[in-house]
Amino acid sequence: MAASTSHPAFPNRPYTSGLGRTAGQSAFQPTPYNQQTPFNVPAQNAGGFGTAGAASAAPTQQQREAQRLERERQERAERERRELEERGVLEALSEEQREEVNEAFSLFDLDKDNFIDYHELKVALKALGFDLPKPDILSVLQTYGVPASQLQQGGASSNGKQPVPSQPTFSGPSRLLLSQAHFLTIAAQRIIARDPREEILRAFELFDQEGKGRIELNDLRRVARELGEGLQEEELQAMIEEFDVRGEGGIGRDEFVGICLG
Repeated sequence: MAASTSHPAFPNRPYTSGLGRTAGQSAFQPTPYNQQTPFNVPAQNAGGFGTAGAASAAPTQQQREAQRLERERQERAERERRELEERGVLEALSEEQREEVNEAFSLFDLDKDNFIDYHELKVALKALGFDLPKPDILSVLQTYGVPASQLQQGGASSNGKQPVPSQPTFSGPSRLLLSQAHFLTIAAQRIIARDPREEILRAFELFDQEGKGRIELNDLRRVARELGEGLQEEELQAMIEEFDVRGEGGIGRDEFVGICLG
């Protein structure tokens, strides 16, 4: 048998796997990378990382100024909206209602300085038919009131009244006072918003104090006397007879509402 032909020997090199690792290298061992690879980015040059990134995230002077101007624009728009709303409710008041509100303010402005405090505000609104709870009264004073100490520091105006600060501040505890102009606005808002039928029924209860469900001749006689109206007995009896639709000897709730609403 003829001897086999010898093949040329392969170059003497280590055996490598298909992943380019030597036979002795673990498949899970990370291969060292070149220090110049693009992944080796110094911390100070990485966008959003490191000191430079933190500095770039801080608002610039121009951005702060833009934010301030935007806040001022929103505050000005809110003031204008509120002033427009206040003018609208004041214009909706009748002259009689306006006089009633101003009379209530003057009655409880005990020191006659054109300002009222918490207790005076509460009783003045109650006299107009609005019995507000304590949180609502405080909210009104926080929104529209001015500190008494600020009025004292401002001194008296030319007419002898204390001036109203243009932009009052509420830093720290202080007794808050409400001006007559703001009281008129607050009362007007509630007068416009109230239900006429509810007000009529409240007036009905002033006549029908015993809760009978109808206004009788004695009720008319008593109210006329309290109001100082010099009505004759025949006139009072005629009122009962005219509106006593059911012949019950008095004016019921529905009849009374119909009379008031016309």
